[in-house]
Amino acid sequence: MEPIFTDQWGKLPVKVYETNEMMGEAAALDAREIINSAIAEKGFANMIIATGNSQLTFLKSLRELPDIDWGKVNVFHMDEYIGLPEGHTASFPYFLRKHFLDYVKVKNFYPVPGNPKTLREDMLAYEKLLRENPADLCALGIGENGHIAFNDPPFADFDDPVYIKKVRLDERSRKQQVGEGHFHSLDEVPMYALTLTIPALRSAKHMLCMVPESRKAEAVYRTKTEPINENCPATILKDTPWCTLYLDKDAAEKILPK
Repeated sequence: MEPIFTDQWGKLPVKVYETNEMMGEAAALDAREIINSAIAEKGFANMIIATGNSQLTFLKSLRELPDIDWGKVNVFHMDEYIGLPEGHTASFPYFLRKHFLDYVKVKNFYPVPGNPKTLREDMLAYEKLLRENPADLCALGIGENGHIAFNDPPFADFDDPVYIKKVRLDERSRKQQVGEGHFHSLDEVPMYALTLTIPALRSAKHMLCMVPESRKAEAVYRTKTEPINENCPATILKDTPWCTLYLDKDAAEKILPK
């Protein structure tokens, strides 16, 4: 799967593909190589997966690829709303099951908990789990406001001392969830969520970042052109040489040569 354009932003390799589907397939092929290398090395692989519409072509391609022993893969999650009823169709574990986990039989799935009654205990337990099971792969996207996971400006912290924290969601992030069809109105979108922090995401041995669609073009442009700063959290990827950024032509429209 050959890109139509490649670039290097700081330490970050960038690949642009003609379509969203081609982008997702290319990233999935690279993910398979990372997963299989980890399994060959130690007998299992640990993987952190994002949710959101930007990940759909990647997840579809990944679940359809042959030659991955999913029974040796532990899947961790990236973020979750606080206080959504169990089984709510906008919950991120529901999304992952619908688009990925119902198709492949993984060794273990560890969803980020969102129970407001047990937040502190759940956060401590999830952090312990992450630190005891270092990720071989983190598959993520970039939000319309430049967030990675739910590390929105102004709460993103490149030097967070913890691996998971409670955050108040930026209004633009909440509007994105409505725009993607996960909620009917802004009032339905929870105000708070749990998210893996930026150091937790960057602790993975490899990172693959998939960003399709023209609505992400401004965030992609900011990621390229702005200095590394927490008001556009995705800019930290330019100092993350173990990450690769995958774009489709629409998301890359502001950065492609004229």
